[in-house]
Amino acid sequence: MFALVVSLVVGTLHLYPWKRIVLDNTTRGTRGRRIGNAAFLTLLLVMITALATGTSVDPEVAQWFAWPGYLWLAVFFYLTLALLVLEIPRLALRPWVRRDAGEPRDGVSRRTLLTRGSAVAAGAVAVGITGYGVSVATGPPTVTHVPLRVRRLDPRVAGFRIALISDVHLGPILGRDHTRRIVDLVNAERPDLVAIAGDLVDGTVEHLADAAAPLAGLRSTHGTYFVTGNHEYYSGYREWLDHLPRLGVRPLRNEHVDIRRSGGVFHLAGINDHTAHQFQDPGDIPAAVRGRDPQQALVMLAHQPRDARAAADHGVDLLLAGHTHGGQLSPFELAVSLQQGAVAGTYDVDGTRMYVTRGAGFWGPPVRVGAPPDISVVELHPA
Repeated sequence: MFALVVSLVVGTLHLYPWKRIVLDNTTRGTRGRRIGNAAFLTLLLVMITALATGTSVDPEVAQWFAWPGYLWLAVFFYLTLALLVLEIPRLALRPWVRRDAGEPRDGVSRRTLLTRGSAVAAGAVAVGITGYGVSVATGPPTVTHVPLRVRRLDPRVAGFRIALISDVHLGPILGRDHTRRIVDLVNAERPDLVAIAGDLVDGTVEHLADAAAPLAGLRSTHGTYFVTGNHEYYSGYREWLDHLPRLGVRPLRNEHVDIRRSGGVFHLAGINDHTAHQFQDPGDIPAAVRGRDPQQALVMLAHQPRDARAAADHGVDLLLAGHTHGGQLSPFELAVSLQQGAVAGTYDVDGTRMYVTRGAGFWGPPVRVGAPPDISVVELHPA
């Protein structure tokens, strides 16, 4: 249903760049018009196929649609933005176009020059930005060190380091090599604990068990913990919850555990994804904090930042989240901020500290612009 809605919306939005690129620059019945129409229709259908098959078929098959379909999605996004921006000079140059008394000697009118120039400029900008974004998205995640002061934190736990991973999105494009790269980066930091904040996979255990296998190599003093993201629920979440413990990854399912070091202790809680109620597996913050010692700090893993206010209502001292990808395709972070109340970095929400990672992978287009992939090493200190 999600793929269908997105496809209908994006398909409708294709009408605008199609008009500006094809309709305004070709003549009815010409070969150029036919080629342009065929190209737009083909790319749209490939993109819809990529959206529809991303989690339901073998990644080795899905990748044949994912790469061209998702790349076109990114090019289309920036092509549309560029064309919209160019509407301003097009409007400003209308008097210049109207003063074109006749055809110039080369047979090209001012209107044609402006229309074709806009199309070429927008296409060059879209392809250039997308190409840059591919190099960022497919490169290694940056490792961000984040010192955070946490109220009620036992001084004996000061300096505790949590490697926060989110939004890996193993699937048709990202596979075993990407997982191994993340594991190597995390292990090089020698963290005290590893936290995976959801959206690990875009596919079933049957198809992605091998891609996830390097997670068994994660090394930390206090182990690896996991909470579900929305994409786990599109990918057979029950099978993944059964499979991850075999890799040494413990799911936290609306519950908390005590983390002890040097005689000090804090609670680590985890909740199911914000949208999991649609799959009869809702997140439950009261259950996750039930039985906690109110004198001890409470750190919570949640996939989506929009759980922050409810977490604050239940005395959570620090919320660690992902989901946003930092916007992934700037300026999409503007919409993300409206929907989630956060994009990336540190926030204060009704007395609760929140840190949101940009995520270590990507969803959809293998493109990141203004939001490089990230693994965050959060270091806890008493407030």
